[in-house]
Amino acid sequence: MSYTNFTIETDADGIALVTWDMPDKSMNVFTVEVLDELDAIVDRIAGDDAVKGAVITSGKKDSFSGGADISMLKKMFDIFNAEKTRDPDQAVKLLFDNAGRMSQIFRKLETCGKPFVSAINGTCMGGAFELSLACHGRVAADTDAVKIALPEVKIGIFPGAGGTQRVPRLTNQQDALQMMTTGQNLKPARAKAMGLVHEVVPPKKLIDAAKKMIRDGLKPVQPWDEKGFKLPGGNIYSASGANVWPAASAILRRETHMNYPGAAAILKCVYEGLQVPFDTALVVEQRYFAQVLQTREAGAMLRSLFVSLQELNKGARRPEDVKPTKFKKIGVVGAGFMGAGIAFVTAKAGIPVVLIDREQEAAEKGKAHSADLMKKAIQKGRATQDDADKLLSLITPTTAYADLDGCDLVIEAVFEDSGIKKAVTEQAEANLKRTAVFASNTSTIPITDLAKNSARPKNFIGIHFFSPVDKMMLVEVILGKKTSDKALAVALDYVRAIKKTPIVVNDTRGFYVNRCVLRYMSEAYNMLIEGVPPAMIENAAKMAGMPVGPLALNDETAIDLSQKILKQTLNDLGEKAVDPRHVDLVNTMVDKHGRHGRKNGKGFYDYPQKPAQKHLWPELKTLYPQQDPDAIDFAELKERFLYVIALEAARVMGEGIVTDPREADVGSILAFGFAPYTGGTLSYIDGIGAEAFVARARQLQKRYGTQFKPPRLLTDMAKTGETFYRRFNPYPELERADAA
Repeated sequence: MSYTNFTIETDADGIALVTWDMPDKSMNVFTVEVLDELDAIVDRIAGDDAVKGAVITSGKKDSFSGGADISMLKKMFDIFNAEKTRDPDQAVKLLFDNAGRMSQIFRKLETCGKPFVSAINGTCMGGAFELSLACHGRVAADTDAVKIALPEVKIGIFPGAGGTQRVPRLTNQQDALQMMTTGQNLKPARAKAMGLVHEVVPPKKLIDAAKKMIRDGLKPVQPWDEKGFKLPGGNIYSASGANVWPAASAILRRETHMNYPGAAAILKCVYEGLQVPFDTALVVEQRYFAQVLQTREAGAMLRSLFVSLQELNKGARRPEDVKPTKFKKIGVVGAGFMGAGIAFVTAKAGIPVVLIDREQEAAEKGKAHSADLMKKAIQKGRATQDDADKLLSLITPTTAYADLDGCDLVIEAVFEDSGIKKAVTEQAEANLKRTAVFASNTSTIPITDLAKNSARPKNFIGIHFFSPVDKMMLVEVILGKKTSDKALAVALDYVRAIKKTPIVVNDTRGFYVNRCVLRYMSEAYNMLIEGVPPAMIENAAKMAGMPVGPLALNDETAIDLSQKILKQTLNDLGEKAVDPRHVDLVNTMVDKHGRHGRKNGKGFYDYPQKPAQKHLWPELKTLYPQQDPDAIDFAELKERFLYVIALEAARVMGEGIVTDPREADVGSILAFGFAPYTGGTLSYIDGIGAEAFVARARQLQKRYGTQFKPPRLLTDMAKTGETFYRRFNPYPELERADAA
């Protein structure tokens, strides 16, 4: 029998080598077809007396498998949603059965009577590692390409194919919980130390080592199926368990604020599952998995952080009729912090970079930034000196614009000054080939205005990075009125080449992300002025799901920058465009108290020398009369932060600045960490429902101001019952109803 996704070769010792190599895919993933074939392969090996055991490996270079495929998850949800309207009970049963399919196949594998060994040659994520855990032996290649993880919690679910039961039966409960609740990557050595992998061998010896385990008499029985099995580190109700579980529950609450059902379910599965027989434990896990799949959080996170993220990374918004760009050389003008960061990520992608500044010393300093980053990577074991030397050899610091000759793309990252940007554009274009694209990294000036300085506005575009460039995964690609499809394609090809996620934004002041961030910080100003205690403001934001409080975020971006933005907005748009109370607050902080933010060691927080930690400025609460904390509705504070940001996102959609809800959602999470459990700004509104959201927004507007006024788009949606994913259907080839 032949298979589409697997090949089987049996050697003279009767050991079958099962190679997983999906056609037309760069990485193996679990699909319904793959599971069907794997099921049949287990039956075939178990029923063939000539086969002593089997080794499962991958035919892909540096990759075992990335886990479940989008299509399989989507099909499961489609079946559930279609059946739910007809028979809710039957829908849940179908979901439960579908959720357990993978786990049942893995259980069949480990109880079939023949030994299986997983030979892990590269990336092994999610369901792929759960398959490996079901094998009786696990061998990993000793290479940086091997990354082992159960990262499902990051997309709103948890390891539901036996992961929550096998991991804590192989390693101690504390390490098991940390691995699964954080989704952390494990290197082969760490996986072996935890007892999750039996051997780590050189890549060339991987298959031989796996086969040797079978030849040496590997038992086809898992430890938990042996009589007298004892849990590593002790039972739940033991001295060690008493140390682990109270702390684990407290850490979960501290880190998640109980916003993530998937993370909470991991603790429940482990706690309950370790107290019952293994097959019962798998049913416990399956029930929790089916329950979590039905939560709003799981649906939203799966869509945004798994499906939409992959689609955007693969070029969902790229014009199809433009040929892909192979970059031979890229120019970066401006070797400051942003420009140096852009040069680093470009060189890291293997693309030669010309880094220009007015003075050679400044250009050299920009290159030194890359050297510093690589030095830190080497110290952390994430890079070698050879890696550093190769990267640095790709960066050419210079003052000569003539060195831009031959560049496919030039990115300007100079000061936010229209005059300076005009001069840079003219000098750069004078040395570029006709087909080259010029991009500005501006964060505030409209691209259409900057394109007026260009001799070829069709090739002018915005590529807006976020700081620090090496860590922030989002890039805004901004279209001017005359930007061509070709320029857009080149920009998206570049963002993909440096392995970041692009969102396409039409031109406006502040684009998309900054408009939302400014609303977030402005609402904190409002709360300060109302007399809400500063600590309460920060804690409310973090408990709402934001990674950083708005006051701490403002310190990072600089309070004096906020002052400049307010002044510029006042000059450009008039007095009605700014709240005078905000101007007074910022002027008081900057001009009266000299508090500029983290950069000068004092802002809304004080920044003492290490090892002391930052803390809120004690005098902050004296600027305005303070309310009684017990009289403040804390839940409403959390709501205000999420609503004010989501409303701005809805305005951006209504104005046509962002046109794809996937980009609004993914952008809000990657750029400033908008409560990931919601799935992003628009998924947050969709989850509540437009009608209920508008009603609540109007209550907040009446109480706190016009920042909560619902835009026309939302009020229209409230009347029709539409969602953003229905109204702005990102899948035009499908029925509109499928996008809801």
